[in-house]
Amino acid sequence: MPADPLQRCVAALARFPGVGERTATRLAYWLLRMPPEVAEEIAAALVELRRNVVECEVCCDVSTRTPCSRCRDEHRDSSLICVVEHPQDVAAIERGGAFSGRYHVLHGAVSPLDGVLPEDLRIAALLKRLEGGGVREVVLATDPDVEGDATALYLARLLKPLGLRVTRLAHGIPVGTEIEYADRASLARAVQNRREL
Repeated sequence: MPADPLQRCVAALARFPGVGERTATRLAYWLLRMPPEVAEEIAAALVELRRNVVECEVCCDVSTRTPCSRCRDEHRDSSLICVVEHPQDVAAIERGGAFSGRYHVLHGAVSPLDGVLPEDLRIAALLKRLEGGGVREVVLATDPDVEGDATALYLARLLKPLGLRVTRLAHGIPVGTEIEYADRASLARAVQNRREL
């Protein structure tokens, strides 16, 4: 790290995903223009985040306590588990309001080219959860990309012999999109995932 405080701040901010040196520099100068308590509040929030957020021992989501509130909620359907790649995926599905089961967070996707293998993910924790029985369906809600598809396929092959219903989120044209503007892959998936009315 550089010794100069400004350059040190720029280097630290540039470590955030999607933030390059130019954006980091702009943020550092913005912090300098703000009252000192703004930087102190941001720093305190970052420290608190690292100190007080833990991984749930059941679903592997992030929470301020373990088990998390969703795992403790008796109104959620414990026979239905939605498997996602990242904690932020849980928040996205919850915003939709259509899922009332429980979650399991893998913390990534199988990607051999990036050095991420199945044993690097929270798959063992998922299998341990399923040992107790009581689960009838596992919904694979991984991203619709090469890594997400590979992860879903790997999990499906692992889970099917357990006698569980294994489903995958449907993919296709987003609501509100005109067909003529849909990309080729989304249109192809929409046709493949069509359902009877």
